[in-house]
Amino acid sequence: MKMIGLKSFKSLVDLIRYFSNEEICVEYLEHIRWSGKVVSPFDPASKVYKCSKGYWCRNTNKVFNVKTGTIFENTKLPLQKWFVAIWLITSHKKGISSIQLAKDINVTQKTSWFMLQRIRKCFESDNYSTLHNEVEVDETYIGGKGKNKSPFKETTTKGTQGRSTQVKVPVIGMVERKGKLVFHVINDAKSSTLTPAVLNIVDKSSIVYTDEWKGYNTIDKLYNHLFVKHKDNEFVNGRVYTNTIENFWGLLKRGLLGIYHKVSRKHLQMYIDEFVFRYNTRYKDDSNRFDTLLSNTERRLRYYELTSM
Repeated sequence: MKMIGLKSFKSLVDLIRYFSNEEICVEYLEHIRWSGKVVSPFDPASKVYKCSKGYWCRNTNKVFNVKTGTIFENTKLPLQKWFVAIWLITSHKKGISSIQLAKDINVTQKTSWFMLQRIRKCFESDNYSTLHNEVEVDETYIGGKGKNKSPFKETTTKGTQGRSTQVKVPVIGMVERKGKLVFHVINDAKSSTLTPAVLNIVDKSSIVYTDEWKGYNTIDKLYNHLFVKHKDNEFVNGRVYTNTIENFWGLLKRGLLGIYHKVSRKHLQMYIDEFVFRYNTRYKDDSNRFDTLLSNTERRLRYYELTSM
């Protein structure tokens, strides 16, 4: 295998200029995935030999290449288009719509949507970090505002304001100050739901900051728990505040509204994973973020799996 080093791309133009053909794309992906030592996706302990169709796994007698077992497996599109799509979705602060991507790389909207969903599947691994030290926890609801409803929906969805989950989706966010963010869709904002969600992510030695919502009452017995009283217009009390996570809510909701316009409940978590990935890699430049995603593409998502979710 020809060895190449990682490149630093300052712009999309640099990326396209460097990945001028499929061979260079394959070599770069091999370096990212294997770092000079080819590993069989069928049996990591097997010896691997170079062959005319790629590589041959001795133990399983199967042939493979660098795309096998990744989001690129069996793709009919050149890797250059995939790399452009990855660059755009990881570098744009609020993502990119499938319609815009379809125009940018000259594919159908259906194809670009499937590409983006496959890429989003790779984001999920960054949404299960363990949080420590000072952690802010808050919940919110994703869904349309009452003032934007049609007359028909105003009638059929009457009484769904506030914390109703009939037309809105509850989500919980947890962020370690100066650290990582974790953000998941939940069924409701009851204590029986919020407490396990926090326990799964936040280390018990942490200080947890929330608002006064009663769903966090149980956390008092498990953590050093402090809260602000938003109903009394108290938003900051020394180090007690939830402004960090609330700032992310604003970014997320503006992105969903401005770029994607509408996201179905069944696919919402994948879009959330996308925003979490960009937040958790905020200290990396666009080139490093691109390489980070390429190194985590072993999460193949088939179309029938996506449409049956």
